[in-house]
Amino acid sequence: MRSAEAAEAAGLDSVWLAEHHFVPYGVCPSAVTLAALLLGRTERIRVGTAVSVLPAVHPVALGEQAALLHLTSGGRFSLGVGRGGPWVDLEVFGAGLAAYEKHFPESLDLLLRWLREARVGSEGERFAFREVPVVPRPGDLIGGDGHGPASPEVVVACTSPATVRLAAERGLPMLLGMHCDDEEKAGMVALWRSHALASGRDPETVAVAAAGHVSAGLVQIADSRTAAEEVLAKAMPGWLKQGLEAHVTVDGRQRAMRDPVRYTELLCRLHPVGPPRLAADRLAATAERTGITRFALLSEGSGDLAATEDNVRRLGAEVLPLLR
Repeated sequence: MRSAEAAEAAGLDSVWLAEHHFVPYGVCPSAVTLAALLLGRTERIRVGTAVSVLPAVHPVALGEQAALLHLTSGGRFSLGVGRGGPWVDLEVFGAGLAAYEKHFPESLDLLLRWLREARVGSEGERFAFREVPVVPRPGDLIGGDGHGPASPEVVVACTSPATVRLAAERGLPMLLGMHCDDEEKAGMVALWRSHALASGRDPETVAVAAAGHVSAGLVQIADSRTAAEEVLAKAMPGWLKQGLEAHVTVDGRQRAMRDPVRYTELLCRLHPVGPPRLAADRLAATAERTGITRFALLSEGSGDLAATEDNVRRLGAEVLPLLR
């Protein structure tokens, strides 16, 4: 909460909240719940979920929550959704493995209908129910002047060509992971555009949707690159190892996890880790190569609250002016 308040004070545009279940490095099990609190504690900044794990929830329940946050915040809420993984979460919440492996498109389409239509019924394989009224309707009230987006922004986390196509055909922007380099992200953006155009959307509409793409990354601002990397090298491998080892698959399948030290080193090479000028140059280079101008940057890699807040303040005070 303090970091989000620091981000608003620093002049940043948005704060994004991850959702994890039953693992020690993610203590937020409901991104929409924490988003509601942060929207109440802030005045200007946008709050988004990165992501709400769609297979683990009923799309209508998530749609109702998103609509409520959209209305009460004056349109400051962004709903990021993703497929998640084949984790034990699916067993605990009763969704089953099929919710992850085959029903994500059905869930996404039902969620979108709920956010855009006045009445919704479903005859899907996973969700079947009679038509009911959408209450509250996202477009009923936007701020005090009656203007603003009719429904909350929806962003889809994409890690595979199939999900890229899914998002493109529905005209939804992508959230691309921090493990991808600029070349991979540029390729996914190009693939998304080709699928969006092939689905019959006109180039102007495609361009508007593409402006919503988000690039996830890591940020650590220090007076030198070495100093920034040392901060992350001391802390990140430990909490990454603890968290990655805690993931349990729902069906006992073996999952190869990243080496925490090498992953930390990779992220330091790819993202704005170093002095302000280096950080600004890396962000600008990614934007130029990929066309993405929105960044969701993990700022708490140090594992220390005071250091995280200082990192956020420096990002706003020393990096943002260089980008402007």
